[in-house]
Amino acid sequence: MSNADIIRAHYAASDRGDLEGMLAPLADDVRWTEAAGFPYAGTYVGPQAVAENVFGRIQDEWDDYTVAIDEVLDAGDSVVGVGTYSGTSKKTGRFFAARVAHVWRLEDGRVTAFEQFCDTELVARALRD
Repeated sequence: MSNADIIRAHYAASDRGDLEGMLAPLADDVRWTEAAGFPYAGTYVGPQAVAENVFGRIQDEWDDYTVAIDEVLDAGDSVVGVGTYSGTSKKTGRFFAARVAHVWRLEDGRVTAFEQFCDTELVARALRD
């Protein structure tokens, strides 16, 4: 399985709501970075930290949150996913849609690093009272 296929499988698990499948390719010491200005900004180390500080919070704070990936670009040990986030804030009832790019780094078939690039202002607007 290519690195791009591993990332496609992660996105497919996300589409199914399969947290275990989403976490499966992450290395024990993965460094997962959410963009500055994003509600979950920061770098989280390890799958459990990602599950709690990113995926769990998304589930708790958004209705119909979707990651729709249009394209997966294979660059060997690096993979880029390009798409759109969307959802409705449970707190404000406001909907957003924002383009996103994910840069994945893999070694020996395991994700060692992830970095998100997103128009965080669009997300922030949905959260403002």
